[in-house]
Amino acid sequence: MWFRNLLVYRLTQNVPFDAETLEAALAAKPARPCASQELSTYGFVAPLGKGTDAPLVHASQGFLLIATRKEERILPGSVVKDALKEKVDEIENEQMRKVYKKEREQLKDDIIQAFLPRAFIRKSGTFAAIAPSLGLILVDSSSPKRAEDLLSTLREAIGSLPVRPLTVKIAPPATMTEWVKTQKAAEDFYVLDECELRDTHEDGGVVRCKRQDLTSDEIQQHLEVGKQVTQLALAWQDKLSFVLDDKMVIKRLRFEEMLQEKAEQDGGDDDLGQQDASFLLMMLTFGEFLPALFEALGGEEIPQGI
Repeated sequence: MWFRNLLVYRLTQNVPFDAETLEAALAAKPARPCASQELSTYGFVAPLGKGTDAPLVHASQGFLLIATRKEERILPGSVVKDALKEKVDEIENEQMRKVYKKEREQLKDDIIQAFLPRAFIRKSGTFAAIAPSLGLILVDSSSPKRAEDLLSTLREAIGSLPVRPLTVKIAPPATMTEWVKTQKAAEDFYVLDECELRDTHEDGGVVRCKRQDLTSDEIQQHLEVGKQVTQLALAWQDKLSFVLDDKMVIKRLRFEEMLQEKAEQDGGDDDLGQQDASFLLMMLTFGEFLPALFEALGGEEIPQGI
């Protein structure tokens, strides 16, 4: 139960999250299989455990874990295109007339509806943690679209969800560039061996470095001619490592073995206990790490009126 990516959202009002009340709300929007003529479905599933009696909300020391599942029928556009062309050619040849746009669109819809029951189904899930004491919602994804799907469905379930993406006072590229230039990050943060350098001009180039000494003259030369660091691999204390990008997306989050071993010890022998222990330890770590990261990036930006 360790998150691999992180999108951070700030609750802009005090929302009284209660596990029991939230459980009832999420039950009104459960995940379900696609019907034969449905392109996709989306709803909540149990984040831990299996079976119909597994709760949709997992609570641990004030932190709440939820999860969604999306099912979608995969219908390749090339298949629809080929079938539509074949049908149009058939009509034009047999009826000796031109098939125009409106009729083509209707034919395309008919083909899609005919193919849907036979289409493959793809399933994907997204986890999110609610930390009322921190005023944050943390989504385990690097895709803002997937995060917004979860948040909007949560909003529909509970009636209101005043959140916004968390932003900081100083643009992350400025801070990350300074860290690489000076070869020194903020306290408890350490620059690792991977970054992306981007020219600030619209048609400028991009340099991606992996397993590279970022203190080298080559990297420094790129910075001297005006390139900015838009992605940077970092470590925090001896607890986790991650890649931060210019939009405050945290990717490839990795918790060090020390934390994983502690979760194994705390969780006992059963799977559910192990998952609960890792979730709780992860959230307690986030409670220290995220404020330190926001401060290192110049402090959280609070819009006027909030």
